[in-house]
Amino acid sequence: MITAVDTSVLLDVFTGDASFGPKSRDALRAARSTGAVVACDVVWAEVAAAFPDDESATHALGVLGVAFVALESRDALRAGRAWRDYRRAGGGRDRMIADFLIGAHASAQADCLLTRDRGFYRRYFSDLRITGPSVR
Repeated sequence: MITAVDTSVLLDVFTGDASFGPKSRDALRAARSTGAVVACDVVWAEVAAAFPDDESATHALGVLGVAFVALESRDALRAGRAWRDYRRAGGGRDRMIADFLIGAHASAQADCLLTRDRGFYRRYFSDLRITGPSVR
């Protein structure tokens, strides 16, 4: 089983978020116990921004057992189509293309996505199995 992980779950763990940190940590451990945990370029970059340097970010992700798996062109194209459809349907700018890239990557290169933003991903990536910190 390959689980793609969303930025929010990783930041919950790294920042020690009082509300979601423990649940996200447990969900991440459960994902690791069933197979590989991966993060795409976008998640890697968003997480890296929370650290003082690249080495610290890379080390922290490694300690959690998160592997880097890059987006492929097909993933980027699917994300672009989904974002275009979202905007045409009146979707606001509160959703960035990054969210669509994460979803498209997980849909193509993982068996499921570990995220706290389950509703959004279910709507735009209906073929993607979603799991989250509060989902068992």
